[in-house]
Amino acid sequence: MRHAVLLAGAALALSSTLALSSTLAFAAPESLLPPVFDNPAPAPAPAPRPSAQRPAPAPSAPSASAQRPAPAATGQAAAPAPLPGIGMPVPVIPPPLVSGAPLPSGFPSLREMEAMDPDELDELLGLKPKFDIPPAARRAMSQVGVISTQEGGFGPRALAGQPEALVRKAMEGTRGPIVSRWGHMLLRRVLASRLDAPTGANPADFAAQRAALLNRMGEAQIARALVQDVDSANYTLPLTNAAFAAYFATGDILGLCPVMRLKATQRNDAQWEMLQAICLAHEGNASRSESQLRRAQRSGGTASIDALLAQRYAGAASQGRRAVTIEWGNVKELTPWRFGLARSLGVEIPADLRNAADPAYDLSDVLIPATPLQQRASSADRAGARGVLSASAMVDLYSQVWATAEITGDLRDRARLLREAYTANDVAARLTAMRGLWGDQPAYGRQVLTAYAAARVPVSDALADDAADLVASMLSAGLDRNALRWGSVVGEGSQGWALLALAQPQRNSPVGSGAFGNFVDGDSSDGQRKSRFLLAGLAGLGRLDDGAVASYSSQLGVDLERDSVWSQRIDKAAEVNNPALVALLAGVGMQGTGWDKMSARHLFHIVRALRMVGLEADARMIAAEAVARG
Repeated sequence: MRHAVLLAGAALALSSTLALSSTLAFAAPESLLPPVFDNPAPAPAPAPRPSAQRPAPAPSAPSASAQRPAPAATGQAAAPAPLPGIGMPVPVIPPPLVSGAPLPSGFPSLREMEAMDPDELDELLGLKPKFDIPPAARRAMSQVGVISTQEGGFGPRALAGQPEALVRKAMEGTRGPIVSRWGHMLLRRVLASRLDAPTGANPADFAAQRAALLNRMGEAQIARALVQDVDSANYTLPLTNAAFAAYFATGDILGLCPVMRLKATQRNDAQWEMLQAICLAHEGNASRSESQLRRAQRSGGTASIDALLAQRYAGAASQGRRAVTIEWGNVKELTPWRFGLARSLGVEIPADLRNAADPAYDLSDVLIPATPLQQRASSADRAGARGVLSASAMVDLYSQVWATAEITGDLRDRARLLREAYTANDVAARLTAMRGLWGDQPAYGRQVLTAYAAARVPVSDALADDAADLVASMLSAGLDRNALRWGSVVGEGSQGWALLALAQPQRNSPVGSGAFGNFVDGDSSDGQRKSRFLLAGLAGLGRLDDGAVASYSSQLGVDLERDSVWSQRIDKAAEVNNPALVALLAGVGMQGTGWDKMSARHLFHIVRALRMVGLEADARMIAAEAVARG
């Protein structure tokens, strides 16, 4: 094929030259030069180089050109002499053959190609760039994550030797929220660590599974940081989907545009097309953006409110020439698309629609800077109890509320009470402020809020009745050493005693059977859940002798040793000393919307496994939290 094309090109060039020569020979143009230029004087011949050894040649016969008389100056150029071989027939070279190779299956027709946008056409013809950064700046797909071992993360090889199916099922099996604040933070830590992929796993898909679980936990900011650690060229469809959810949950709509440039054809749904249009608008291509938005609307898979929000966001790229009015009248459901665009645009979401939405939106609301401060603070209790917000972050948020005079009502009162809990000169006044924040049934999120204020309360026998709540508040933020100062105040067998028995970093002797019995006798929780959790926690930490465990298990109707597939997996992971896998499987066992969904048997296996792999601090805090909230 290549030879035929080259031969045809050569023939075309030769035939063009011959045709031009023939034309000049038979129809020479009239000379425009003065007559003196028609017969220029011949150039002088160069002088011969003298040579003593070579004799001068004899005169030769005159050549044909010398015998030919010079043409007369008639004002018209004479026709040049024909070239040798000009009278011979020119060989006919057949045109190059067109390849008869069939087109690939499913290759679009010319009409379909004309209807494609430039991105689709580039993708079809292989013209789309595969990378958006130079080779020296590209990142490897090893150790993808956010926190290193120096920052408290797990080791990079923590899951590298594990079967891909086991790790994947452990993450996919965690569908709902984690009941324990400390369990949530432990699971978040392992998912955000810089990890190598398990054996046989695609590193991008492994990152996608971790980001998807973080999204389900309400940790969209960590999920976004995780997906940003992967170059756009390496995105797979699962990773793109996880990134899509993370960016919209954080209100960072344009964050996915770099991926969109390289992976525009990974999805073809209406939301994807509208996001493409938004990216085009913010890249300065307003005409293509408007065309794409119209096409998405015509496809029929887009609700009016979704398209209007997309048009408003695209129009914000300084090229929008028409106002877009957002009407929520017929909207029955709040979706991630509507939530993310509305928050980033500053469009108010109707209160009834927001209140009826999934509680998971509270966890997103509290982390989006564009969310009104009043709504962020209203969501702080849930985020603090869940483990998304730290105690310090909650205090910072309420400090902003106190500094904003426009905020009034209950939020203002809460900010005032928190300020008094920290700054009141009288200890009684500080404790009264904390009680006002906790309520009659202490809300765990409020106990997180007051953790550092509780640590500032001096130990006093006069405060023995408040010791359990103060200790629980301190332990919610991990202030175990501050809490242990109250060991001389709490009564043996009280809830404060139970919390400290679990939270102690080291214990020289087992818990006395009599003290445990006193706690059981005074337990008024539903189904004696606190006693069951205390039994499971002490047994898992090895702080109750086997005889007492067997006796109280029978009394409380608990079978801590009963096997299941999950318990076998987490026990085996502990035996082989794999902390990361134990943490993932602990997340599977701590799913639920409340502690009434948690069993003592699950708590026992989790606490014991964590202790065996060196995560005893997490085990102690989880066990103490179970008793405090059970």
